[in-house]
Amino acid sequence: MNRYFVPFAQLRQQPTIVVDSVGLGAVLTLAHWRGAATPLALRDDTSAGSALRALHQPTTPGLDAVAVTANHFDIDGFIGVWCLLNPELALQQEELLRMVAVLGDFREIDLNHPLANAALQLVCWLNAEEKARFYEPFGAPSRRRREDEASAEKFDWFLPRFAEMLQNTEAGRAAWQPEYDGVQRAAAIIRSDKTTRQHYPEIGLAVVNTPAPLPYYAIFGPTAGSDIVLSQYEGSCYELEYKYTTWIDLASRPTLPRLALAPLAARLNALETSGRTWAADGITDTGPLLRLTGKKLTKAERYADPDGRPIYPSSIAPEDMEREVVAFFRAGYAGIGAKKYWTWPEVKAAGGAS
Repeated sequence: MNRYFVPFAQLRQQPTIVVDSVGLGAVLTLAHWRGAATPLALRDDTSAGSALRALHQPTTPGLDAVAVTANHFDIDGFIGVWCLLNPELALQQEELLRMVAVLGDFREIDLNHPLANAALQLVCWLNAEEKARFYEPFGAPSRRRREDEASAEKFDWFLPRFAEMLQNTEAGRAAWQPEYDGVQRAAAIIRSDKTTRQHYPEIGLAVVNTPAPLPYYAIFGPTAGSDIVLSQYEGSCYELEYKYTTWIDLASRPTLPRLALAPLAARLNALETSGRTWAADGITDTGPLLRLTGKKLTKAERYADPDGRPIYPSSIAPEDMEREVVAFFRAGYAGIGAKKYWTWPEVKAAGGAS
C-alpha cells in the first residue's frame, strides 16, 4: 500500500487518516489529544506512538485508507505521518522514532540511552531546517497564515528527506550541530554540582535550581515523570510550567488535573515588591507558564527555550518561592486522585478554572 500526505483542507475529499489532530470525516484518528477518537488499543503517549501501534495491527478499521493528514507540523505529528507512509522502515527503527517523538513533544530524553545521540540529532535537524526554511513553531499567525495550510509546505519538504537522515544522521550534521552542542553543554550543567533538583511526586512537581536558563531538552530530561517544573535561576529568577504531558491523554501513567494558576499568581503578587507582576497562562494552553511579566510573550516565544526569553528577578527568596509553590499544589490537590484520560470539563472542575 502506498499512502500519501494530503493538506488538512482535503480531509473530506477521500478516506483519510488524521494524525496528531482531530477532524470531522477522519476514517481513523491517531492522536494523543485529550478526547480524540483514537481507538483504545492504539492509545499511546505520543501520536507517533499510536501510528506505530497501528502498523502492528494492520486490520485496524480505517488503516486501509491511503491518504494521511495533520492540521499542524510538529515533530510528533510529523513522525506519525512519516511512519504511516514508510511502514517497513518505521517498524525497523521503532524505538528510535518513539524517542524522537517523546523528545519533540515532551522535551524529555535520557541522554544515557544508547539511541539518545541519534534521537537528539534528528530532533535538532528537524528544528534547524524548519526554522531556516519555513517558520518557527506557532509562527504562522505572525505571518498572517493559517497553520493547517502553511504546514503542508513543511510536510512536503521533510517527508521525502527524513529516511536518509534516520539512517545516517551525519548527512545533516551542518544543520543539527549547533543546537545539539548547546543541549550537550546545558546537560553537563544539569548533571553537575551547579544544579540541584527536588522532586515532590505526590503533586507531580520537580524543582530545578541551576545557574541560568537552559534549553528545555536539558532541563526537562531529568524531570521525566513529573508534570510541573519550577525552574529557579541565580538572581531569584523563576518560571513555573505545566508540561505538555497534562494537555494530552497520557497513556502510560495517571496524572493529576491542571490547577488554575491565577490564585498562585495572586499569592505571589502579595509577596512581590520588585514592581513587576506575576501572571499565568490559562490551563488549556499547551504549556502554561507562570512568570513575572514584562513585554507580553507571543505563543512562539513561550514555546521557545527559556534561554531565549527574558526572565526577570523577583524579590521573593528561592526557598520562599519553593515553599509557596509546594503549599499551593498540596492544598489544590488535596482529595484529588490521579487518573488517566481526564476530560477538559473534569480538568476545569477539579482545577478551579471557569
